[in-house]
Amino acid sequence: MILKFTKTLSVTFFASVLFNTTGFAQIPQVLQAVNGNFQIDAANYQKDTAIKADPGTQVFRYNAFGNINYTIGDFSAGFRYESYNPPLIGFLPGYNGSGIPYRYARYKHKDIDITVGNFYEQFGSGLTLRSYEDRGLLYDNALDGIRVILSPKNGIRFKGLVGKQRTYFSLSPGVVRGFDAEVNVTELFDSIFKNSKTKVIFGGSFVSKYQVDNEPTLVLPENVGNMAGRLTIIRGGFNFNTEYAYKINDPSYQNHFSYKSGRALIATTSYATKGFSVLLTGKMIDNMSFRSDRNATNTIDMINYQPSLTKPHTYMMAAYYPYASQANGEVGGMGEIQYKVKKGSWLGGKYGMDIALNGSVFYGLDTVGTGIADSARHLNYTTNYGNVGNEYFHDINIEINKKFSKKLKMTFMYANQFLNQSVVQFNTLDKEEHPDVRSNIGVIDITYRYKTGSAIRFETQGFFGKYEYKNAQFDPKGDKNITNNTGSWITELIEWTPTTNWFLIVADQYN
Repeated sequence: MILKFTKTLSVTFFASVLFNTTGFAQIPQVLQAVNGNFQIDAANYQKDTAIKADPGTQVFRYNAFGNINYTIGDFSAGFRYESYNPPLIGFLPGYNGSGIPYRYARYKHKDIDITVGNFYEQFGSGLTLRSYEDRGLLYDNALDGIRVILSPKNGIRFKGLVGKQRTYFSLSPGVVRGFDAEVNVTELFDSIFKNSKTKVIFGGSFVSKYQVDNEPTLVLPENVGNMAGRLTIIRGGFNFNTEYAYKINDPSYQNHFSYKSGRALIATTSYATKGFSVLLTGKMIDNMSFRSDRNATNTIDMINYQPSLTKPHTYMMAAYYPYASQANGEVGGMGEIQYKVKKGSWLGGKYGMDIALNGSVFYGLDTVGTGIADSARHLNYTTNYGNVGNEYFHDINIEINKKFSKKLKMTFMYANQFLNQSVVQFNTLDKEEHPDVRSNIGVIDITYRYKTGSAIRFETQGFFGKYEYKNAQFDPKGDKNITNNTGSWITELIEWTPTTNWFLIVADQYN
């Protein structure tokens, strides 16, 4: 349980409770298979004239949910009750209301697994289908229908499903149908590869959606297919994984009703040994927006998933301008090297030292419009895959973790970042109003454990940015002779942990 006070904007309360009745002799045996959890995030907002933050007339808001699950033998069932009246500020307002949007029954025995109701699923890396939830982001695209998983032989697995996606407290208009097959060659032919150190896995998937064409001015495909093939090779510390997907033309609101087919390629290779690891991953995405409602916006009714392939920063300033995958088109990748300096060395000292160097960069695609196919279809375009377009994002960072004694440890982090706000955050090419952001970010994190189970932590973060405007009229400084507007933030934090059960944080920012 955490009670958090902010200076003027709100008072926020977070509470979470987990329960499991297994092992309680006084509870009837039929009820001992019940488990679940409850959570509520509530805030009472206040108007802040200094930053012009006005919560409106509904100042008390909350996000709450409760899961109840029942498992007995091979059978399980459960449901989740959710309530938002209204949801916290910053979340999609469509979640306003209460109800049971998630309920399921599942039977799993040996080679067969059947689920009816709601379920989550992912095929491969998610280029054709990924259904999942994230309570912190209030993201949930659960499928409501039926799923069957079969494993007829060791090393072979088939998945088949059909259903509709969750849209707030209702369902999307489109029907999702999918099939996935995976073959683990090493397990399937175990007699041949019994002593082999190499594992080879093939996979493929096909997902289609059906939505009625009710657009009077366009000819829209009612059935759209998305197919992919994948390969994984693992040997010792070496790992290679790649997946290629092709999507039939799928005009939608997000791609400006383009009839161009979609393509995606993701490849990752890594190697790890004691004290050292290296990771290289890259992707190309071209018109891969795939939703069960062609008119959906924001994060609603997304069938597939394109990973951002950037470092998920834990420090606030480094994570303030994150990158979001561009389904309409992008190319780029990430590399990371981690090295553990040996204990007893000149640089490692008594306790050693961890160093992580990470870099990611993404660009737009080099595209050329080809005109209008006919009066019932919108603009199409071609892509030059041998070239790249404008830079969308980069993040070059280094993080050093060093323990100086049993009581003292420190973390140092530096990052150089660039973000094309117009494309990444606002999905527009109007760079006059939305400037590019260039920044240098530094972090010093010091933890001192003054006794077992007790510690005090000091954290300092600095953000030194440059906001590049192409049109001076949008520059907050109003200087028509200046196209670069600089700004910086400082964040200070003190965290006290008197016992393992409690902690207190005092933090502030200056922009």
